[in-house]
Amino acid sequence: MPNLADVIEAYLVELLQQAEQRSIVIQRSDLAALFACAPSQVSYVLQTRFIPQRGYLVETRRGGGGYIRITGLLPSVDELWRQALEISSFALTTNDARHLIGLLYQARLITAREARLLRVALERAVLRLEQPWHDEVRAELMRSMLATLMTSREE
Repeated sequence: MPNLADVIEAYLVELLQQAEQRSIVIQRSDLAALFACAPSQVSYVLQTRFIPQRGYLVETRRGGGGYIRITGLLPSVDELWRQALEISSFALTTNDARHLIGLLYQARLITAREARLLRVALERAVLRLEQPWHDEVRAELMRSMLATLMTSREE
């Protein structure tokens, strides 16, 4: 059974998919009332699920006339590869790696098989290193694999 954060995320993703401009404007209080939760729960979902690494830009304005604008980013293929390399430039957590792989898969830059291989190779259980080394090694592995994937697409 999905938790509340998953339900709110799914609802917002559905709204974004239906929006013509890949952008929606909502009010935190309306969303909280719809899901019978605290506005802080909505904030949590926005801060953890709608992040640039997952292909979203969130703009907020608090106060009486406040709003939340969520925009699904549609960068060019070259820009997406550049962002992927930039995100994995120094250290990469397991969650950030998963988000990045999901974004590349959703953009159809990698296949389902390639996504599974990347996920397995970058898992904490596979990288049996101490902090902070595993995040740095994960980033280096990700950059190397992305470079290989990028060049194999051009051939």
